[in-house]
Amino acid sequence: MIVGVVGAGAMGAGIAQVAAAAGHRVVLSDSKAGASAKAREAMTASLARLVEKGKLEAAARDALLGRITFVDALLARDLSIYKECGIVIEAVVEDLAVKRTLFASLGAVVAPTAILATNTSSLSVASIASAPVNPERVVGIHFFNPAPVMPLVEMVSSLSTSAEIAAQSRALVDSWGKTTVLATDTPGFIVNRIARPYYGESLRMLEEGFADCATIDWAMREIGGFRMGPFELMDFIGNDVNYAVSSSVFEGMCFDPRYKPALTQRRLVESGRLGRKTKLGYYDYRDGAEIPRPTEDRALGQQLFDRVIAMLINEAVDALYLRIASAADIDTAMTKGVNYPKGLLAWCDEIGAGEVLARLESLQAHYGEDRYRPSPLLRNVAPTGAKLSE
Repeated sequence: MIVGVVGAGAMGAGIAQVAAAAGHRVVLSDSKAGASAKAREAMTASLARLVEKGKLEAAARDALLGRITFVDALLARDLSIYKECGIVIEAVVEDLAVKRTLFASLGAVVAPTAILATNTSSLSVASIASAPVNPERVVGIHFFNPAPVMPLVEMVSSLSTSAEIAAQSRALVDSWGKTTVLATDTPGFIVNRIARPYYGESLRMLEEGFADCATIDWAMREIGGFRMGPFELMDFIGNDVNYAVSSSVFEGMCFDPRYKPALTQRRLVESGRLGRKTKLGYYDYRDGAEIPRPTEDRALGQQLFDRVIAMLINEAVDALYLRIASAADIDTAMTKGVNYPKGLLAWCDEIGAGEVLARLESLQAHYGEDRYRPSPLLRNVAPTGAKLSE
């Protein structure tokens, strides 16, 4: 099968590399001038480092690159370059109108049996699928960045996706050595929905003056065991990207206050403080900048962690309650997709549903906000001691 990838940014190039590494011929294009050439340079450099470390043979690197056709901007406008592809995966800008227009055009040139896959992280697959003539062949295949490294892929079927296409797509991605999980077509799917409180509740505590960025980050790393604290992670992802996902989920969830984006992050984006890529975000990354020191108070750190983890667990429990995914897939998604130290449902079982419920009820009573409402499933299992991860 020939694999087509539309969009030669970091994600699109990564997906192309994954498919080529699995032995497929790949067509990679981008409408932006120079993007495909830049992708080839970056991929060549990345593979060269693997060869230097002894993780890849030079011959295998050359063969991998030889299987990818990098198409320049002028030719990329002619979508007939994808006519022989058995699957085309789009990794273009997170704009619904752009994706729908692209899929309508692709549907007219590829074979009727070809799979059209969107790598969207938060948009409606059903809405994207309404553009082509045959919506049953459209499926969500959401990779995580960097695609060659991150093991998780969320597989998302819309109301229109045929069972055959869904099965074929999952089998294909599984054959690429990825860990796939099934998610329903809801805003943020599994990971981007459940992860919102990691950022949102940390931002709320910052805005309250409960603790500064460095202290909250320290608490989540030192006490929670997370690889990166929320503020350093937002700076790494890009505050514009993180805010856009938060806003998309908030809108998609009909403005549920649980997902309300923080004004602080909006102001950072408006001022161009996007994080590491602009050298300014929650932290200052310019040469000579002073690194802020956290307040390493374990009692305070425990309070910070307890509040954030309660919100994260509540979100995971609610995703299970609303059948967004199975318990196993929810915990797999959070450990494989965003490197959480434990599955959140397993974490709930460890802490105790009753304790998590008590924390949420205390927060809701104090703030009077629906933001802190406990999931009905959490209320159901708290008195029984039933395990959620089993």
